[in-house]
Amino acid sequence: MSRIPIALNLYSLATDCAHDLAGTLGQVARMGFDGVELLTYYGRPAKELRHLLDDVGLKAAGVHVGSPGMGMGWGIDMLQGDNLKRTAEINAVLGNKYVIVALMEQKHMKTRDTWLSFAAKLNEIAAELRPYGIRVGYHGEGWEFMSVEDETPWDVMAANTNDDVVLQLDTMTVAEQGRDLIHYLEKYVERAPTVHLVEYAEDNRTPLIGEGDVPWSEVFRICETSGRTEWYIMEQERQRYSPLESVRRSLDNLRGLLGQPSASSA
Repeated sequence: MSRIPIALNLYSLATDCAHDLAGTLGQVARMGFDGVELLTYYGRPAKELRHLLDDVGLKAAGVHVGSPGMGMGWGIDMLQGDNLKRTAEINAVLGNKYVIVALMEQKHMKTRDTWLSFAAKLNEIAAELRPYGIRVGYHGEGWEFMSVEDETPWDVMAANTNDDVVLQLDTMTVAEQGRDLIHYLEKYVERAPTVHLVEYAEDNRTPLIGEGDVPWSEVFRICETSGRTEWYIMEQERQRYSPLESVRRSLDNLRGLLGQPSASSA
């Protein structure tokens, strides 16, 4: 049975969270999740948001930061200048160790030099956050596995960032680019304390976990034996049912793959 706790990336329930954050967090907890990865602070002070999580027994497994319309890409404004200190203070209150840049806009990141510049910026941010016990990282949306000047940006980032910069691999985005998911996970698992579990199926645009082409047994083998993976972060990005029902079904499937009882039978 897996030793790694499971969190939900709240993009899966973005509309529900916007309408009723407390109620949605309660439903997430009742499904059996151990934590959540936040997409925003939902306009709540950090202490209030921590209280909402504590009330239902959920931990903050990470946050994806970003704001639209920046020059270098989506995610960096919240990690520069006065915003960086504010971000650090908020996440210290939340008890969250992982602040992840959700993506960089592809139109700004078409050369190796732009990725080298971004890697240098991540190193600077990592140094600023280190005293708070918080790590910065990058998630990405798939184009980071397309070749740029005969290298993938993911490899460029890995080679040019410090070891405490998180490379948050997403199982779907790697597979969508036709790359070998297991190769990248094995190569960089020590840089991935949180791993996004998202199903991919070439012939199905709305697969639940376990219904597609991701080799889950190999994913779990690598994560479970690395000793570095602290969170599985499930995301149900594409919905076949209502968002809550899609998440519930995917979690049941995931727990079955991990040899755990479903929440309804636990």
